[in-house]
Amino acid sequence: MPNELGPGQSPTPPHQLPLPGRRPGGGRPTAHDSVFRRIFGVPENAASQLRAVLPPGLTAGLDLDNLTPVPASFVDEALRWRYSDLLFTAPLDGRDAYVYLLAEHQSSTDPLMSFRMLRYVIRIWDQHLRGHPQARLLPAVIPLVVHHGRARWAGPVQLLDLIDLAPAVRQAAQPYLPRFEFLLDDLAALDSLQLRARDLTPSAAITLLLLKTAAGNPEVPAQLRPWADQLRAILDQPGGGEAFIAILTYIELVSEAPASELHDLAASLGPDAEEAYMTTAEVLRSQGRVQGRAEGRAEGRAEGRAEGRTKGLTEGWAEALVQVLTVRFGPLPEDVSQTVDLATGDQVQAWTARAVIAETLDQVFA
Repeated sequence: MPNELGPGQSPTPPHQLPLPGRRPGGGRPTAHDSVFRRIFGVPENAASQLRAVLPPGLTAGLDLDNLTPVPASFVDEALRWRYSDLLFTAPLDGRDAYVYLLAEHQSSTDPLMSFRMLRYVIRIWDQHLRGHPQARLLPAVIPLVVHHGRARWAGPVQLLDLIDLAPAVRQAAQPYLPRFEFLLDDLAALDSLQLRARDLTPSAAITLLLLKTAAGNPEVPAQLRPWADQLRAILDQPGGGEAFIAILTYIELVSEAPASELHDLAASLGPDAEEAYMTTAEVLRSQGRVQGRAEGRAEGRAEGRAEGRTKGLTEGWAEALVQVLTVRFGPLPEDVSQTVDLATGDQVQAWTARAVIAETLDQVFA
C-alpha cells in the first residue's frame, strides 16, 4: 500500500511477512484439517470457491488470478480440532487485501463464531501493522466461513447480534457497537445438484462434497460414482495424484466405506487411480490409522502386489513411501531414495506417517 509508507520505506509483500500464531504443521492435524489445507491451500481451488460464494460486486474487484497463500494460521491451538484456516493476499481494486477462509468442522453451530472471526481478523491486522509500522490505513480482510455440519447453520453471522442488550437500548447504542459480519458458505444447506452447479475446480468440488457427506458414511463410493468425471479430472490435472491421494486418505479416515466398494470405485477410474488407492491403503496401515477396518481393505490384491514387488514388509513400506513422496513432491533426489533404502522399518514407518501431511520434503525427514 504505497500511501501507507513513510519516506524511503519499501513495502514488504504481505506473503513474505513473518505472521504470528500457529504455523501450518504445528501440532497433529485432524483428517478434516489435512484435506482442507491440502486442497484449498492451492490458489486455483480456493479461487474457484471464492468466485462461487462471494458477492458479484466483490469478486468483480478482487483479482483472484493473483491469489497468493500466506503460510500462517490464526486459530488457537486448542481449537484446531474444530477449525482450519487459510490466509491469502489478493489485489482488491488495486489495493492489497487479505482473504481469510475458516472451515468449521464441528457438527453443531458455534454461536460465538462472529466473535472468533473478529479476533482472527484483528490478529491479521496486528501482524500487518508490524510489517508496515507507518501504515495509517488497514487492508481489507474478507472473512469466509465454510460450515459442513450435518445440520444447517443456526447461529448469528454478525457480531452485533451477540451483544446482550434490550431491543430499545440496542437501537440507541448501535452507532457505538461493532457490527462485524462474516460471509457464510453453509454446505448443509446445499444438495449435491446445487454443489455440482458451482463453477469449481474438480478438487474443490469433490472436497466440499466429502466434507459435507463423508463422515461416518458407508455409502461414499456409491455417492461418488455420479462424480466419476470430476474424480478422473483430478487425476488428469498437474499434481492431481497428490490431490487424489489426499481425498482417498480423507475417505479412509472418516467414512465407513466398505473396502471392496472403494477399491472398485478407484479401479473404475483407471490404473493410476487404483494404484493411488493401493498406496493409500498401505500408508494408512503402516500408520495404524485405520486398524481393523483397514486391515481388511485391499488384503487380497494389495498384499499380492506388495509380496510380488518386495522381499519383506520393510521393503514394502519403503516402496510405498517412495511412491507417495514421488507423487507428492515430484522426482526424488538420489540421496533421498538411498536414505529410504537404507532405513530401518521404524524409520520408514515414521517417515510414511509424516509424508501424508508434510508441506515439504524436508519436513518428512525432519
